[in-house]
Amino acid sequence: MLDLKSVNFDRVLRRYDIQMESKESPEELAARMVPKDPYLRKVVEDVVFMRSKNITENVASALKNYTPEEVIEHGLIKGMDVVGELYGRGIYYLPHVMVAAEVMDKGVKLCESQMKGARETRGKVVMHVAEGDPHDIGKNIAAVLLKSNGYTVVDMGRDVSIQDVITTVENEKPAILTGTALMTTTMSAFPKISERLRERGINIPFICAGGAVNRAFVESYPIGVFAAKAIQGPALANKTMEGYDWRRLRENWDKLTAAKE
Repeated sequence: MLDLKSVNFDRVLRRYDIQMESKESPEELAARMVPKDPYLRKVVEDVVFMRSKNITENVASALKNYTPEEVIEHGLIKGMDVVGELYGRGIYYLPHVMVAAEVMDKGVKLCESQMKGARETRGKVVMHVAEGDPHDIGKNIAAVLLKSNGYTVVDMGRDVSIQDVITTVENEKPAILTGTALMTTTMSAFPKISERLRERGINIPFICAGGAVNRAFVESYPIGVFAAKAIQGPALANKTMEGYDWRRLRENWDKLTAAKE
């Protein structure tokens, strides 16, 4: 009879893919990615290590040496870049991402208060989880990453009807639409959304993600662009704002997502 007390469950349950990716600690990764400038470095580290108590003081110090836009771009957003990398490697999880985003938002508000005008957004993104699907963790992470990269996000939530998606896109006129589906029974909404948008002459990139979908499925209908992970969202969005349409995003997908796998 097997003696369960003698079994080393740490070895049985070990995630080797995560173990290989996690050889670099958060401290080591941050040290490699943060700016050399001491003021911006402190801001980045506050975001990465979720130091809510320090962020106001360190952002204020950085603002004495840099413009609010520079502090946001090279400090706060850079911090979220590191957080996104840690999340992609399986070192950080959703709670880390959410808390880091709150720290970043606190710093952004201080920077915005020092601006002469409102902060310019990179673009607007409408996000939703497919009708009948209650799983929104992936969409929430993607929303945080897009917001931290300067995008205005219209978050429709989960279990959103096809008609509501169409109406919101028509009203909001976003540069990008995203959809998430974790169930095979709900992913069929995406081709229908694509068809209805095309009927209305709307050809914006429709970034689709979630456990139920794959690249072949998403590229089987017009305007669909696949995202394997939430961290790939900002890269695809940035290229869209540079003028890439959905066809060009597909053609360059491997290159655009290579560093975000």
